[in-house]
Amino acid sequence: MTPELKKRIQLVLIIAIAVAALRTGYVLYDRHSQKLEDAKKNQVVPLKADYYVVPKKLYPYDLKSVRQLAQQPVWVKEGYRYTYYPYEGHSLDLAHPAGLLLPIEKMQFKDVVLNPSPASHEQMMVALFEKDGKMFGLQIGSLADGNYQIYSDELFFIQDPRELYKHWPTDVWESIEQRQMKLGMNEMQADFAIGMGVPERSSDPSVKTVTYPNGGKPLVITYRDGLAAEIKPGPPA
Repeated sequence: MTPELKKRIQLVLIIAIAVAALRTGYVLYDRHSQKLEDAKKNQVVPLKADYYVVPKKLYPYDLKSVRQLAQQPVWVKEGYRYTYYPYEGHSLDLAHPAGLLLPIEKMQFKDVVLNPSPASHEQMMVALFEKDGKMFGLQIGSLADGNYQIYSDELFFIQDPRELYKHWPTDVWESIEQRQMKLGMNEMQADFAIGMGVPERSSDPSVKTVTYPNGGKPLVITYRDGLAAEIKPGPPA
């Protein structure tokens, strides 16, 4: 074998080894990438702490069971949504609205009673409370043809929201207690601070715009990925 042929054979072997090494490296990289992709697909995204909060409910089914509301304080879930009326002479005065319940307002009901309803075939279930030395009432259900419809669990927390959501930062709770909204708060925190909101339609699921009546001081808030990114005054009522 001539020296020149020997060099050619060595060069061919070196090239073959390099090609084999490159191929092996590519195969290993491709397998590693596939494993990472599969792991990413199967990864369980941790839930936000709010999702782990499961408020207790009373599940009332008649007048006797719903009277549990009067045995403990409750807190309003959505402020500026529910209207209450004067209660005089064992009757709810629906002609004269007295006001709206405030965001997470603490309530102590005196009793729950049945009252005549404008709809002649049913009775209103009314929760009574005292404010400024006067008695007021709020409808929390109805009775028609022996069937109760009670929605107090949708209206009230029976646990202190500050304990339920104690994982929220101190500055967020300070804003809520001052009934103020600030950037970075989420929708539930907004409900606690400024009450109910009316969302607009959106084609982008990561962006949501909500108008809040806010007790006569309307705000329009744009959320991006669930957090308030823009806060501006809303149109006058």
